[in-house]
Amino acid sequence: MHLVQSRHRPATRGIAGLSEAVVDLSAVRDNVRTFQRLVPQDVMAVVKADAFGHGAVPVARAAVEAGATWLGVARADEALQLRAGGLTTPILTWLYDAAELMLLGDVDVDVSVSTIAELQRVVSIPSVHCVHLKLDTGLHRAGSAPDQWIELTRAAAHYEALGAVTVRGIWSHLSHGDSADAVQSQRQLQLLRTGVSLARRAGLRPSVVHLANSAGAITLDAPDCDLVRIGAGLYGIDETGIGLRPAMRLMSKLAQVRRIHAGEGVSYGHDYIAPRDTTVALVPLGYADGIPRAAAGQATVLCRGARMPVIGRIAMDQFVVEAGDLALEPGEPVTVFGDGSQGEPTARDWAGWAGTIPHEIYCGIGSRVPRRYEEGNR
Repeated sequence: MHLVQSRHRPATRGIAGLSEAVVDLSAVRDNVRTFQRLVPQDVMAVVKADAFGHGAVPVARAAVEAGATWLGVARADEALQLRAGGLTTPILTWLYDAAELMLLGDVDVDVSVSTIAELQRVVSIPSVHCVHLKLDTGLHRAGSAPDQWIELTRAAAHYEALGAVTVRGIWSHLSHGDSADAVQSQRQLQLLRTGVSLARRAGLRPSVVHLANSAGAITLDAPDCDLVRIGAGLYGIDETGIGLRPAMRLMSKLAQVRRIHAGEGVSYGHDYIAPRDTTVALVPLGYADGIPRAAAGQATVLCRGARMPVIGRIAMDQFVVEAGDLALEPGEPVTVFGDGSQGEPTARDWAGWAGTIPHEIYCGIGSRVPRRYEEGNR
């Protein structure tokens, strides 16, 4: 039945539980296995930022089940969360403060070290830490400057001989890993090789050397590295076209449906003025939930098998879509983004509309949106 509503008494329903982010853990496993087929190195699954918004502990478990031999996180609290969740896989974290070192040592988490001062802070803690010395090969964000590397490796070898620390790894970070131009990456690889050689000359025997991110794992031939750090690729952000599967779809349901007349405006500032009588519907997600405000006027969602444009400004808690003369009811399911297989937008589409990257779209999905985990059939 065609829905015609009074403009002042819209069809509505309660909004509790209308939205969820559905995470397909089988896609996470498939993505790990794709890298295992294509590269000779072991996989470090990077699950920082709550696994790019997907949920750190469930994603880490799935990645390890698929064969990942390391987990990587940015912050100490993220590492502690994984240990509290029962993960026993080796973990590397690269951002921590002095107060967190004791906690990390107690649960056997490796830490990154870039300077003599950091190294001394680590060895001052009673727990014996495994460290990964980081060399800055060109990203210029963290890591030892090349002219300080010899001093750092000699100091690390000294403390290792005293039993105060174990140097388990040496690593660096690509600045152009997702670029088709591999010149800079090759330069960084050569600098890392030199750094490893100098570390060995100082007496260190690291068991792992790692440089490449998801894209770099495919674009950079580095057989002398032991690990690749898979972050974006773990979640299906496919920067090199190797057939990765997006693991998350963002779902909601229409909270209200109403008719408006030609000439009426929608949302703050009336950036959108209806050119004709039309049906508009309210989706109960907004920029507080990670829907990028900058995508307004360009974005679409999938509802009832049709792409519906987002009209007017995206608000903190909600946005409006136009349905034309399509008969809709409150509670109709809406796919905000998914893998694109059903005609829905993808996170990459939303990133394009907002002028950003898919990583930010995933990470931005806020805590008000519950996560639900499933196992896909593919």
